[in-house]
Amino acid sequence: MKPFEQIIVRVALPADEIYAQQITEEMAHSAQARGTGIAQRTPEYVALKMQEGKAVIALTNTGRWVGFCYIETWTHGQFVVNSGLIVNPDFRGLGVATAIKQRIFRLSREKYPTAKIFGLTTGLAVMKINSELGYEPVPYSELTQDPEFWNGCRSCINYSILESKNFRNCLCTAMLFDPHWVPEAEEEVSAVIVHH
Repeated sequence: MKPFEQIIVRVALPADEIYAQQITEEMAHSAQARGTGIAQRTPEYVALKMQEGKAVIALTNTGRWVGFCYIETWTHGQFVVNSGLIVNPDFRGLGVATAIKQRIFRLSREKYPTAKIFGLTTGLAVMKINSELGYEPVPYSELTQDPEFWNGCRSCINYSILESKNFRNCLCTAMLFDPHWVPEAEEEVSAVIVHH
């Protein structure tokens, strides 16, 4: 980071679609570098999430792209997924992923207060963040059974494993937040702006 730069984490706006190409390129590059699976998304899809108000972006106060995550809904809004979490390599290790996950979680709760929120991940850091937000590891049977969700995994390098297991498990850990697990008073997650 440059001196006097601040990182601001906020709901993405339609004007932020100028970052969509950069975001999807980093998603693909990061997955390849880690040798892990990720459902690939197009810049158009990322831009659509921004237009719908279903994404969180992190930018510096000077306009540099820092990080991103978006919301998808399944089973008629009964399930919500926070997908595509990515942080620009220049800004890793500053707590940006945690700030983005907190904000996208809060946005998900605002838009879909009764929905179960889940995610699939192979990353320990994401598992820790999810745990802090109230997610718990669950079997795949607790997730949406919507075939379209699982179709999104086709671009993952591990899809053949998922398919061979009849979509009951894979290399990713499934984690779920059920709003019925948490008393209303404990649901509030504070807004976060990361300063350097």
